[in-house]
Amino acid sequence: MRRIPRLTRFQKFLVAARGIFVAAREQPHFRFHLFMFAVVNILAAMLYLPKLECLILLLGMGLVLSAELLNTAIEAVVDLVSPEYHELAEKAKDIAAGAVLLSAVLAAIAGTAILAPPIVDLIRGWF
Repeated sequence: MRRIPRLTRFQKFLVAARGIFVAAREQPHFRFHLFMFAVVNILAAMLYLPKLECLILLLGMGLVLSAELLNTAIEAVVDLVSPEYHELAEKAKDIAAGAVLLSAVLAAIAGTAILAPPIVDLIRGWF
């Protein structure tokens, strides 16, 4: 039986970071969410949003990225244990994808509610 090596806290951190980089390299949806993360952060900085609103945006974006990582992990495990089609495998994948969709929709609603008023004010100031 193969022994699992004990990892230091730093090594565990590196393993977790590697998981994020693997998802960024291999998952187009995760890359899209990272891109939107950057866009929202740039907009928040340009609009000088209050700290609380920035934190709400950050939490929403973190929730979406975390849900996408969990969805990717669930899909990988389901593919490993059930390479052929199975109704329960499909159900697990669909539910995991639903978690991503739900978090993304809610984050988009919160982001729109926070970002739209200052953007509209900025555009009105131009005219």
